[in-house]
Amino acid sequence: QVQLVESGGGLVQPGGSLRLSCAASGFTFAMYAMSWYRQAPGKERELVAAITTAGGNTNYADSVKGRFTISRDNAKNTVYLQMNSLKPEDTAVYYCNAYRRQFNNENVYWGQGTQVTVSS
Repeated sequence: QVQLVESGGGLVQPGGSLRLSCAASGFTFAMYAMSWYRQAPGKERELVAAITTAGGNTNYADSVKGRFTISRDNAKNTVYLQMNSLKPEDTAVYYCNAYRRQFNNENVYWGQGTQVTVSS
């Protein structure tokens, strides 16, 4: 059974930090690119950060560059999102995503999401 379980969300003041974790099980984690998405109320889900299978390449949304860092530990089947200098506009539900494409077959998995609220 495939599972992606996010944790680490919560309420933080502007300028603060949070570290999100996503623990994966039920599939070969090291073969999947991993990403974090977020969805704010009334807005579409957007890509925040992504990391390749071995962690050699990352990319970020312009709005979080320099503040957020994505990383992964393939030995622990876990991907992280370190979020610093948080702003109220970072408030959203954050989702973990696993993606693999092999030939014409795609596998995509989603976590249930974790709420991040940035407010004073």
